[in-house]
Order: sequence, then C-alpha cells, then structure tokens
Amino acid sequence: MLKANALGVAGIVFLVLAAVAPLTGIVVVASIAIALGNGGGTPASFFIVAIVLLLFSVGYAQMSKQLVNAGGFYAFVVKGLGRTGGLVAGFIATIGYNFFVVGTIGTSGFFMQTVIADLTGFNLHWYIWGLASIIVAFILARQGIGFSAKVLGVSLVLETLILVVFDFSVLFQTGFSFESFSPSAIFSGSLGIGLLLAATGFLGFEATSLFSEEAKNPLRTIPRATYTAICLIGAILGFTTWAVVSATSVEQAQAVALKHLPNGDLIFSLSQKYLGTVMTDIMMILLLVSLFAAMLAFHNSATRYLYSLGRAHVLPHALARTRKNGTPQLAGIVQALFAAIVAGLFAWAQLDPIGSLVPSMIGFGTLCVLVLQMLAALAIVVHFRRAHDPRWWSTFVAPGVGFLALASIVTMAIANFSIVAGSDALVVNLLPLLLLVALIGGIIFGIYLSKKKPQIYAGLSDDLENFNKTMVDPQHISESDIAGGL
Repeated sequence: MLKANALGVAGIVFLVLAAVAPLTGIVVVASIAIALGNGGGTPASFFIVAIVLLLFSVGYAQMSKQLVNAGGFYAFVVKGLGRTGGLVAGFIATIGYNFFVVGTIGTSGFFMQTVIADLTGFNLHWYIWGLASIIVAFILARQGIGFSAKVLGVSLVLETLILVVFDFSVLFQTGFSFESFSPSAIFSGSLGIGLLLAATGFLGFEATSLFSEEAKNPLRTIPRATYTAICLIGAILGFTTWAVVSATSVEQAQAVALKHLPNGDLIFSLSQKYLGTVMTDIMMILLLVSLFAAMLAFHNSATRYLYSLGRAHVLPHALARTRKNGTPQLAGIVQALFAAIVAGLFAWAQLDPIGSLVPSMIGFGTLCVLVLQMLAALAIVVHFRRAHDPRWWSTFVAPGVGFLALASIVTMAIANFSIVAGSDALVVNLLPLLLLVALIGGIIFGIYLSKKKPQIYAGLSDDLENFNKTMVDPQHISESDIAGGL
C-alpha cells in the first residue's frame, strides 16, 4: 500500500506546482502563447483559463470527497462513466503522462547541455544530461512522496522568487499599465490559440487526486490543494506574462515574441535588460532546477497511474508492489526505463530534442491530459445526476460549464495540433490517432474482461470502493469534512 498521511495541502501543492514548473511555463509556454496567440492580451488568456478550471474544479472537489484513490482521472471516470470508460481514461492517462516524462528528458537534457556549456564551457550530449536527470529523479522518488514534496518545494520557492523579482522590476519601471486587459488587446491576434496555449500552462494541477491515498485527511486536503494550485498557477503565469508584454509594449508584444521564438530566449533577453547579467545567469540555472522538478513530479504521476492499473489487474499486478516506505516499486522502474529508452531512440536517430522529441512527446501528452479533464468533467456531471444530488451549482452547473469549455479547448487542440506540438511533420500530426487507439482498445479490452475475466472487470470499480473504505473510515468523517471545499 501507498504510505498514508504523508502529505498535507502544502506538500501536494508543491508537487503539483513543480509539475507545472512556473519558470519553464514562462520561458516556453508563455513565450509561444504571446507569439502565436493573442499577443499583448495573453495575460488575460491565463486568467480566463484559470476561471474555467476553477469551475471544473468545483465538481472535481466534490468527486474527490467520494474517491480516495491513487488512480486520478481513471478512478473518476470509472465512477461516472463506468468500467469501460475508466479503462479508456486509464489508457489515455498512462500514455499521456509517460509521454510527458519522455519530453522532460528532452527539455532537461537540451537546456542542461546549453546552459552548462554556456556558463562553464563543459559540453556533453543532451541525452547524457537527460539520462542523468531521469536516474536522479527515479532515486529521489524512491525515497518517498514526502521527500519528493520537500525537494520540489525548495525548487518551487526559488523559481517563483526569481519570477517575482523580474515581475516587479519590469512593472515598476514600465508603470503597471492595464492596457493588456482591454478588449482590443484580448481579442487581438488569435484568442482561440491564446486560450489553448494558456491551458497547457496549467497542465499538472489535476494531479492533486493522484496523491489522495497519501494525503492527510483527503476529504479536506484534496479540494483545498486543487483550488490553491489553480489560483497560484493563474496568478504566477498571468502576472509574469503581464510583466513580459509590458516590457515589450502591448502593441509590439507579438512581433517581439515572434522574433525571439526560434531561439526561445524572449524571457532571458528581457531579464538581461531589466535584471542584468548576474540575475539572468541565476534565472538560467533555476530553469534547469525547474525542468528537473517537472520531471520528478511527472515521474511520480506516471508511476501512480501504472501502479493503479496494476492494482486493478488491468496491467500486470506486479506493478502494484510498493517499497517499505510506501512508494511504488516496479511501476517506478518501468516508467523510468520506458522514458529513457524512448528518448534514447530519438538520440540514436540523431533527432533534435527541441525540434522533434519535446514537441511530439509533450504536445501529445498535453492533448491526452486535456481529453482526460474533459472526460472527468463529464463523469462528474453524470455521476451526480445519476445520484440525484441536490447541489445543482457544485455538481451540475459549474462542472457542466467546465466540460463545455474543456471540450472547446480539446477541439481547438486537435484542429491546431501542429501548433500544440510545435511541428507540422506528418508523423507528429498523426499522434492524436493514438487517442482513437486507446478508445477502441479500451472498449475491446473491457468486453474481453467482462466475458473472460468477470472478477477483474468487476474489480475495476470494486477496487475504488474497497480502498475508499480502507482509507476513509465513515465513522470518522465529520460534517465539516463533507461540507469542505469551497
């Protein structure tokens, strides 16, 4: 079993925000959103997406109070859309999060090679740096989820501090102009692409429920951690993007971002201007820390999906083995090996990590998580309507609006996948077909289990109920726990 009572609200928020990696989000996601989205109005895009996700999270929090399970969206969809729907979600989640880890090997390896060579002259191939990173992440993850939270917490504080210093340095010198929040700025360029790219900056917040079995008082902890994570992500990304467009001027923001897009150095060039060489060098070093923190957090998430599906006998049950300290054993090994091997294939083929590996792996991982959020929102609505829950706002209206908004974002993501993935290569643009494979595979496998292995099929939902009873004793649930959340 996973170690219970290992994480509080702060620990889970640290794990989630580290996966989001604010500094990485600004250097990569925000820069692309300004260049290809709605330019000077991009700060508003981040705040709009935050509002949409908060609506979704109202229902998400209510469902979290009924499900204390390490399966995340897999568990949510089983509860709302049935066992077969849960299989589909589980397959999509497992593929998506594992692709994310492969992508983080590329980003970590590339920037470690670039930054370390620039600062010291010592140059190693990107794959060696990336491989070293995933090995260290694997070792740290085996020390326990509480230890990971402490490491990620330090990283989060450092990268947030450098962003705050940058933000106020720029805004004090430029005058705190609110022009970027005007209708003309918000609707400039492509608002749809701006919202889509802004949504990628929030990926990872949904991991709060993955740690519910390891949380202290999960009925309270998970909802609070979810709301806190979304608000902090929106504030950090929105506020810093506001500083960036203020530094470039709202009217010129898109043109300037496009100019720096090929080298990905928009933020560093502005930091050089407003903070100087020393602080810019520190920012570059913290970017490496941020990238590693994201790798560790996504490794933890991917491992827990493998663990959960193994425990349900959907994947080999050996994946459900845990160490004495409660961390997944074989699931962590399999995840790290998969990521290292796939990234190694890119290196062996001499493909550029930033031009090929990162956009294809993280781009598809992004789409997978967006689809999972959409399915989870639908599952929440269906579950509570089936139960005739009287709380219309928190179990129908808010998650329903969230579902419609997420469905729109998913549609835009598929239609503009070349932008999400950062590549127009045919093989990259065919990756969304893996979602269809997961859908068909989940349905076929569900039929097979129901006919040939009915006990395992029934266990897809029994596992959730049994673990809820184990982890949360109804006799110790107070009225405030049930009412907790908003």
